Amino acid sequence: MNSAHPDDIRNRLLVARLPTMPQILIKLIDLCQADEVGITELAKLIANDAGMTSRVLRVANSAAYQRSGRKLGLPQALTTLGADLVKSLLISESVFQTFSGFPHTGGTDLRPFWKHSLAAAVIARDLAKAMQYPQIEEAYLAGLLHDVGRLALLAAAPDTYSFNFYTSDDGDLCAIEQKSLHISHAEAGAWLIERWEMDSFLADAVLYHHENPARVMMAHPLIRIIHLAHLLSDHPVGTPLPEDMGAVCGIDDAKLQDIYQACEGQVMLAAEHLGINLSGLPEMLASVSVPVAPVTVNPMQQRLTEEIRNRALTAELSQVFARQKDGTQLLDSVRQNARILFDLEDTAVFLVSNNGRSLISASVGEQRQRLADFSISLAGGGIADSVTSRHLAFLERGRSSLTLTEEQLLRSFNSPCLLCLPLVSGNRSLGLLIAGLEAWRVSDLQRQEKFLLVFGNQAASAMEAAAKERGEMDRRIATLQEEHIKNSRKIVHEASNPLSIIKNYLGVLDDKLARQEPVGAELSILNEEIDRVGSIIKEFARVAPPAPDTLIDINKLINDIVRLFRESRFLPPTVQIAAVLPDEPSTISGTSGVVKQIFVNLIKNAVEALSKGGRIEVINNGITQRGGAEYFSLQVRDNGPGLPDEVLAKLFSPVRSSKAGDNRGLGLSIVHGLVQKLQGSITCKSSALGTVFEILLPARHAKSLVQ
Repeated sequence: MNSAHPDDIRNRLLVARLPTMPQILIKLIDLCQADEVGITELAKLIANDAGMTSRVLRVANSAAYQRSGRKLGLPQALTTLGADLVKSLLISESVFQTFSGFPHTGGTDLRPFWKHSLAAAVIARDLAKAMQYPQIEEAYLAGLLHDVGRLALLAAAPDTYSFNFYTSDDGDLCAIEQKSLHISHAEAGAWLIERWEMDSFLADAVLYHHENPARVMMAHPLIRIIHLAHLLSDHPVGTPLPEDMGAVCGIDDAKLQDIYQACEGQVMLAAEHLGINLSGLPEMLASVSVPVAPVTVNPMQQRLTEEIRNRALTAELSQVFARQKDGTQLLDSVRQNARILFDLEDTAVFLVSNNGRSLISASVGEQRQRLADFSISLAGGGIADSVTSRHLAFLERGRSSLTLTEEQLLRSFNSPCLLCLPLVSGNRSLGLLIAGLEAWRVSDLQRQEKFLLVFGNQAASAMEAAAKERGEMDRRIATLQEEHIKNSRKIVHEASNPLSIIKNYLGVLDDKLARQEPVGAELSILNEEIDRVGSIIKEFARVAPPAPDTLIDINKLINDIVRLFRESRFLPPTVQIAAVLPDEPSTISGTSGVVKQIFVNLIKNAVEALSKGGRIEVINNGITQRGGAEYFSLQVRDNGPGLPDEVLAKLFSPVRSSKAGDNRGLGLSIVHGLVQKLQGSITCKSSALGTVFEILLPARHAKSLVQ
């Protein structure tokens, strides 16, 4: 009784991992279709494929072709064999290697199949020559592939088709295939070849090789060649050829008889070249109607082969996943590789939420956008069990134990069954890969459970590594943003001091101009402060090298700063400022702009502390000895209310103060950094009687202070 759905076998063909045409075969056919092809061009093509090179050398150095006893290299081997033989050998070897690896053929004796295919190929080549069909190698390839649909059906439906694989390739077989699988091997072969997207009638030749001769009489030459080649290769041994059998190709009976009789020897020679042992098989093997005993395969060896393959793929997977640039690309790669490795076409990835109570969709593909906002509770059920137990789970439609959410998922995937593959990294479950599939695939995937779980582990490990890398990158970006904000605040803070002085001096300038008094000194100060704004911005932006150190008269600089505050209307009327300086010169080495920044910041802070009025003194106490070096002891003293203990504890740290403004609390940290840049030190003493900042700057001839 036939239970197969018309689309079922086609779905199985899609997921049967059928091979694609090898690149060397495509290049060879293209090369052979060129106007001229010789040994040189063939040598360049073969040299790029170690397997093909080895095959050519083995044949050329065999007893049949080698007479001198000297091993031939590739150029000599090609010359010895000749271009025609080399092309046939390459086409045969490429097809043989590719299609011997079909799934579910490991325990099948393929020798009858290959003998029949080689016979059709040899006959097709000779027919093409007799018809003067220009693409002789294309005809040879079409003959080799005319029954490849039988391998495809064996791979897709081994249980249903294994017996039919050994029956004769005739019209009755096509009828049986249509009845049991709703597709013939001719249709399956044409479907497979069409996937290669060749600019050729090769797929049509395969599709119509069982067609009625009357219908193909006016068809393309390649279709007629393969049709006749199939009939000849399938002709019963010892039976005369029918009259006018070659009419479909315009070949008379005598010529057709010669082609047919020459076939057997050429097939045996081709098989020998390919390493296919055809001994013990009937001549031409045209009417095999009983199964040939299958070759016994060691189950342990087969499992070992699968394990080696899976390990190799696993190692490659980790590299593939690691190359993805972001989380979205990684999840897409997980779904794409699930499709390639396990033929899971319809998939979605769900990740465990931050609270661990549900699964949230993370990658659903274009066809499943309604699942984009879908969440799955982990309170219980088959899906929840898969996450917690870290084992495969299969949800089948119709089970009474399904939750409403699981039924929704089955409806969303429009599948009779769902695969739930846990994504586990170490001891942590990150989520699930959910795939819709046909019920008949469950047993196949259960057999691959170990590899599926390894795949899930690789994906989860890559996801966890990517999340860790994203977290590290986010931390770096946050650090850079914080540094940028900090520098921006420093620029605003430091630039505001000279800008305030400029603003106040503009008022002084306006008054003096109204009184027609000289303003040369004020203009000079304005120019200096404007330059200082530019220097501050450039320094923080690191667009200019720092100014070189010069000799600075500290007394003159302090006098200028005190006069600046006194005359610029920066001081409120209730605050007085004075400079207490010695008569002897005091010279330090540094940058005047940096020293000026230090004192402007300290004086400005003192002014802000004297909200009820008071007095500020900038004092030069002269030379003092510290650690064997000489320093000038400079002080900024006020008689304000003093600083609280908690402020003193973090005095030079860049923290927010309680004073108004966006950049308060930065001034003293900037001062501390500038003093260190001058190889000095700064300390603070504060009480209810006032606050004193003492700055030690190296005297011009003093050694640098070791911090």
